Amino acid sequence: QVQLVESGGGLVQPGGSLRLSCAASGSIFSINRMGWYRQAPGRQREWVARITSGGSTNYADSVTGRFTISRDNAKNTMYLQMNSLKPEDTAVYFCNADLKIKGGTYEYRYWGQGTQVTVSS
Repeated sequence: QVQLVESGGGLVQPGGSLRLSCAASGSIFSINRMGWYRQAPGRQREWVARITSGGSTNYADSVTGRFTISRDNAKNTMYLQMNSLKPEDTAVYFCNADLKIKGGTYEYRYWGQGTQVTVSS
């Protein structure tokens, strides 16, 4: 059994900051790539950022320069530091991880349940 649990969402004013966390737990052998997605009301889920096990990162154009993705491999935890937040960043943020469970052969993608981020004055 593997769980991904996001935390750190909330209500913030435009221009403010939030730090999201995504903790993976369970019978995990290894975690490869991890990433963040978001889904605003009435819109499709969109990719935000990804990070490899070696620390290489990629960002969507809409968040480049404002968001920073990182991870602590020892803790199986990923973070998303969000600065200069805008109302259009309002969405449910989901994390995912491509991981292999103990005794498993292949990697599978697991998802968290999401955390709400609301940017409003």
